Amino acid sequence: MSGAFERRLRTVLAERYHDRHPFNLRMHAGTLTPTELRTWVRNRYYYQTRIPIKDGIILAKAEAPEFRRAWVRRIHDHDGEHAGEGGLAQWLALAEAVGLDRGEVESLRLVLPGVRDACDDYVRLVTSSGLLESVAASLTEMSAATIMAERIAAFERHYPWVSEQGLRYFRSRTILARRDAEGGLRFVLENARTAAEQDRCVRVLERKCEILWRLLDAVEAASARPRLASAANLRSDAVSDADLVVLPERAVRLNSAGREILGLCDGAQSCEQIAAALRARHPEAEGVESDVHAFLGHMLRLGVLEAAP
Repeated sequence: MSGAFERRLRTVLAERYHDRHPFNLRMHAGTLTPTELRTWVRNRYYYQTRIPIKDGIILAKAEAPEFRRAWVRRIHDHDGEHAGEGGLAQWLALAEAVGLDRGEVESLRLVLPGVRDACDDYVRLVTSSGLLESVAASLTEMSAATIMAERIAAFERHYPWVSEQGLRYFRSRTILARRDAEGGLRFVLENARTAAEQDRCVRVLERKCEILWRLLDAVEAASARPRLASAANLRSDAVSDADLVVLPERAVRLNSAGREILGLCDGAQSCEQIAAALRARHPEAEGVESDVHAFLGHMLRLGVLEAAP
């Protein structure tokens, strides 16, 4: 019975883990630009900061001291025993190695809205789930060691300008992820005894994989170069003194900020470049980058914008 259950869990990872995401495939093939790589490093740090938070929530659900003694190591791995140690510090070293400002990354100010939503959903998933399901959500670690080894090889081959110091996080996770995966899998296999419990574990692992995909979807979208869709027409409404984007099936009203953003959507600038341009124009505005990315994403979904090839 447990053998069939374990095969179900491994099938989820084989089919849905984010190593198959186009952004990860491009990273490992060496085709990311330095800007794209920096965008990923900056935004993935937000996910790294959520890991010890979700692990603390899991600890609070556990009654058994032996479980807590084993699980608390995960928090120490990320936060470190002392300041400047642990996975978070190693990721900030990676940020510096790819050319980012450590303080800016640590501030989380430029985290993309889609990345923030996906990572916060992981914390909410663990908060709302029982201990068994919360541990099952962490079983993406079963594939983490493999992807880390592939990532180290890809960085060494394709991104030699990233220093060895920047790869320390990846190297540490090839060992720690395997240890965490073994402990988590053992707990899930021992405690998911009924068909219903096993089904819940499979579903929550599927949701965790979806969250990781959403994170990369948002990072990839930041590099898209939006332009006005071929079916969209900009018009002025003389009655309301407002701008409209007229589509075959709807009209979208724009405020002055929306009109300014669309004015930069020429198919040559990426979403990230457009957000930076608006930040430079309006340095006093709070959260302008997040607002711009949210607006562009909404316009793309409505069909007002399309990504230039």
